[in-house]
Amino acid sequence: MAKHGKNYQQAAKLLDKTKAYHPREAIEVAKKVAHTRFDETVELHLRMGVDPRNANQQVRGVALLPHGLGRKVRVLVFAQGEAERIAQDAGADFVGSDDLIKKIEGGWLDFDTAIATPDMMGKVGKLGKILGRRGLMPNPKSGTVVAATDLPRVIGDAGKGRVEFKLDRTAIIHLPLGKISFDDDKLMDNLTAVVEAVVKAKPSGAKGQYVRTAFLTTTMGPGIRLDLKPTLALTSS
Repeated sequence: MAKHGKNYQQAAKLLDKTKAYHPREAIEVAKKVAHTRFDETVELHLRMGVDPRNANQQVRGVALLPHGLGRKVRVLVFAQGEAERIAQDAGADFVGSDDLIKKIEGGWLDFDTAIATPDMMGKVGKLGKILGRRGLMPNPKSGTVVAATDLPRVIGDAGKGRVEFKLDRTAIIHLPLGKISFDDDKLMDNLTAVVEAVVKAKPSGAKGQYVRTAFLTTTMGPGIRLDLKPTLALTSS
C-alpha cells in the first residue's frame, strides 16, 4: 500500500480521528487541511446500508447543486432532426447522432454528461460498455433520456451543476460538492442538496440503517468523518 506524502501526513495531524464532525465544522476543517496549489474538489462519500447485489436496494438519483461545481460542465446530446436544433440552441457543447457515436467508439470522451432523446437510444445502446463504466450512459431513471421539448431544461440543469449519483459495487456513493475555494455557505448549500437527494432516493427494499457512515474529503486530503445525525437532518426548507 502506497505511503502518503509529507504534506498529507501533516494535514492528517490537524484532524481528531476519534471525532465525528458537524457538517459546517467539517467544511472548515477541510479548508485547513487542503494542502495543494490547485483548487481541490470537495467530495462527500457515503457508505450505505444496502446490498448493491439486490435489485430492490439500488440507490440512484440526481442532485442539483445550487452553486454548481466550480467548473465548466461539457454537455453532449445525442439527437437528430428538430431535437438536434433544439439542443444546439439550448447551449449543448456537442450535439449529433451517428457521428458522435462513431467518435466515442474511437475513444473520444471529452465531455462530462450525456443526454439523449428516446429515439436515439437504439443507437446509443451499443455504447453501453464504454459509457456505462464511466457513469456517462443516458438513462431515463437519472433524467438523461428526455423528449426534445425537455432538452433546454435538462441541458440548463447540467450546465449549472447537475450531479448524478449511483451506488457502486462496494455500497458507497461518491459525490462532488464544489471547490475548496467556495465560501462555507455555498458548500453547505451544495451539501444540503446532495444529502436531500440521497435521502429522497431511498429504495423501498432498504432495511435497517440507510446511511452508515459519511466522510467529507478534498481531492488530496484526508477523510473527515461526519456526525450522521446533523448531516442527515440537513434540509433546504
